[in-house]
Amino acid sequence: MKLWRHHSLQKPLHQRLHPTFKPIPKQIHTFSQFSQDPQITAILSLIDKGNFVPTSVSYSKLLSQCCTTKSLRPGLQIHAHITKSGLSVDPNIRNHLINLYSKCRSFRYARKLVDESSEPDLVSWSALISGYAQNGLGGGALMAFHGMHLLGLKCNEFTFSSVLKACSIVKDLRIGKQIHGVVVVSGFEGDVFVANTLVVMYAKCDEFLDSRRLFDEIPERNVVSWNALFSCYVQGDFCEEAVGLFHEMVSSGIKPNEFSLSSMVNACTGLMDTSRGKLIHGCLIKLGYDWDPFSGNALVDMYAKVGDLADAISVFEKIKEADIVSWNAVIAGCVLHEYHEQALELLGQMKRSGICPNIFTLSSALKACAALGLKELGRQLHCSLMKMDMESDSFVGVGIVDMYSKCGLLEDARMVFDLLPEKDLIAWNAIIYGYSQNGEDIEALALFADMHKEGIRFNQTTLSTILKSTASLQILHVGRQVHALSVKSGFPSDIYVVNSLIDSYGKCSNVEDAERIFEECPIGDLVSFTSMITAYAQYGRGEEALKLYLEMQDTELKPDRFVCSSLLNACANLSAYEQGKQLHVHILKYGFVSDIFAGNSLVNMYAKCGSIDDAGHAFSELTERGIVSWSAMIGGLAQHGHGRQALQLFDQMRKEGVSPNHITLVSVLGACNHAGLVTEAKRYFESMEELFGLKPLQEHYACMIDLFGRAGNINEAVELVNKMPFEANAAVWGALLGAARIHKDVELGRRAAEKLFILEPDKSGTHVLLANIYASVSMWENVAEVRRLMRNSKVKKEPGMSWIEVKDKVYTFLVGDRSHYRSREIYAKLDELSDLMEKAGYVPMVEINLHDVEQSEKEQLLYHHSEKLAVAFGLIATPPGAPIRVKKNLRVCIDCHTAFKFICKIASREIVLRDRNRFHHFKDGSCSCGDYW
Repeated sequence: MKLWRHHSLQKPLHQRLHPTFKPIPKQIHTFSQFSQDPQITAILSLIDKGNFVPTSVSYSKLLSQCCTTKSLRPGLQIHAHITKSGLSVDPNIRNHLINLYSKCRSFRYARKLVDESSEPDLVSWSALISGYAQNGLGGGALMAFHGMHLLGLKCNEFTFSSVLKACSIVKDLRIGKQIHGVVVVSGFEGDVFVANTLVVMYAKCDEFLDSRRLFDEIPERNVVSWNALFSCYVQGDFCEEAVGLFHEMVSSGIKPNEFSLSSMVNACTGLMDTSRGKLIHGCLIKLGYDWDPFSGNALVDMYAKVGDLADAISVFEKIKEADIVSWNAVIAGCVLHEYHEQALELLGQMKRSGICPNIFTLSSALKACAALGLKELGRQLHCSLMKMDMESDSFVGVGIVDMYSKCGLLEDARMVFDLLPEKDLIAWNAIIYGYSQNGEDIEALALFADMHKEGIRFNQTTLSTILKSTASLQILHVGRQVHALSVKSGFPSDIYVVNSLIDSYGKCSNVEDAERIFEECPIGDLVSFTSMITAYAQYGRGEEALKLYLEMQDTELKPDRFVCSSLLNACANLSAYEQGKQLHVHILKYGFVSDIFAGNSLVNMYAKCGSIDDAGHAFSELTERGIVSWSAMIGGLAQHGHGRQALQLFDQMRKEGVSPNHITLVSVLGACNHAGLVTEAKRYFESMEELFGLKPLQEHYACMIDLFGRAGNINEAVELVNKMPFEANAAVWGALLGAARIHKDVELGRRAAEKLFILEPDKSGTHVLLANIYASVSMWENVAEVRRLMRNSKVKKEPGMSWIEVKDKVYTFLVGDRSHYRSREIYAKLDELSDLMEKAGYVPMVEINLHDVEQSEKEQLLYHHSEKLAVAFGLIATPPGAPIRVKKNLRVCIDCHTAFKFICKIASREIVLRDRNRFHHFKDGSCSCGDYW
């Protein structure tokens, strides 16, 4: 590779070597506390007492020893003695002093000695440049090189190596190429030491092709040459290529050393390849390099990052003198794989061993505190970082913000964020995520707006977090604005953003847009399918959710517990018992049986599909029962009419130390309501705040009013409404209207309906119930008036719909429906049942039909209600003796309720009907509700 032919290298040297540098950071003028050598201290004591007068050679040896051990304080004392003895003009001693100060980062003293030299000295400048480079201060090294060059000093191989290393540090390829030109002109391109440094410089500047060409041109490559190349490949994340180079080196007959093997361990870490890593570990032991601290640290890091913490700790414990790198590797590994308690235990051991943690240690510890919610320990770590004057560092600052956010201390997180001198994208993401995760979604959106105003470019993490907040707030227009921003910024096909958009649109009830984005996504992953299935399930499109699951299975994606839970909810809403059972098998197959999330959904699904026995079995198998588990089972028992069992389970829950929430108490009051347990309900309702610290909400008042109404205590129901501490909502007035219908109380019904016309003007149920009340007392003119009001208000009556599942398919029926492919058989079955029921004493309740038609037509309309059609289909499509499970979207009418008591006895079948309010189990001529619904 003839880089020296490049035209930029043909300019005169004095025109080329004028790099633009930033000022040297303030930190490099100061020095830290370095170690002290006892032997040097003893010699200094002898010099102070006059018992020993060193020569120039003695001072040189002492300074070399100080340099090796980085003993700065003794070095300063020796310098004082040298000045006192008049030997400071000795060039050899001066060079030793410059080397010492440079190695110990005391560059002010080193540069002063260089500048005070009467004659330019290559050794002095080389020591200074080397000191800058070795301490990672590439800019300082290049400035020193520029100063040396202006003095006309020619470089040697050591100077070139140091200055090329400086180019690698600052990643300045332009200067690096210029230095390369000087190397060629000076005749050092064949020096293996300089050639190795050139290989590294080009690789560090991401010019791997040029690096490899230079490497290939080295006439006599040694192990250092190979190490230089593949260590750069590892650092550049070309780990597979690095392993290939290693094999090439071994094949060429060059024996690897400890540095070669350490680089290979790092390559295996990058590839997450434990098997090859263990082979390299074996080579280290075989070649006797397992004592090497670099190799030990690399092994600890590898085993920790791949999650093999037992081996990581085993290697760690064998390191004779574990340094800060060793401790950081094992602690970071524990945090990475969520062994947070162990990480903090190791931090304690590290402190007790006498090693002080650095910012990387404390950053890992902050993550552990964040995961465990350890607020006080997190504050202590923050204080430690303040003492180290590192809290303003961007990397550390983000860690502190994240820790406080995850511990729920948003004020502290915001304070740290506001004090950051430079807020980059990661810092903004941390604070926005913190507010979003803690439910402060409006503030998260406000911060996003501020970030946008500041001109900070967002990424997919920002967009995903903001879309989560829009989903939580259910503000569709903001979600659409964020969607537009994502398209404009080039993120429309990013899988994380796509998944967040599907989730946001789904939770904002815009299933159509969620569906469109899902279909446009080129590659859907598990999260995409989960979000879309959840959206379908939540908004009454359970059949689409189940179909999409079948599509997902075709892609060979394995479901997780969240998918299974959403699908079970879809089955619950459809009353799809058989498909729910199949999903139960999938849960067993994929090992989610002990997962509380999936377990709760199973309890809920079986309860809502009409099998309270299966729900009880699923509940009993839960290894861990939270409040959601108990509430689901109590609610299920209540809906199935097992009021007393529900209350017994509630008492058991309290004995086990689980406190109820508002939802649990709604289920408890519902259980009392369905079982007619007025006294028990009053006791629970009146003691809610005293016993459980929960104030009754609208839902609890609605339960009590409905209970009083059904029990005939109309006055108590009205009195309770009047005593409510807040304005009654539609649920409360709806309960009162239902009570008025049961007891034919026209005035109360009219009052409740007037309130509902204001609160829910588009709901047809209010008009229907009010018309029923008028019809029950033969006020036909008022019935007609209500119908006119419905027409004028353009309110459409919600059609009665019923669903039944047969052979893994859900069928839907409307009143008088003839669209089913077996409708002729269904209606024939209804005619057959009609004759048998009339012989058994059934009389159609035509008075509940408000249509102004003949008696025979009213009877016909009653026979063709959607739930009767579904039951008739169940009788002809399912095996004899099998239970028939039907779901209806409205409250079952009294005629259908009566008819099913006859049909279950005639057909010798159990009929399980789920209506809007509860479950009805018809068996042997009676219903589980005891005609109380």
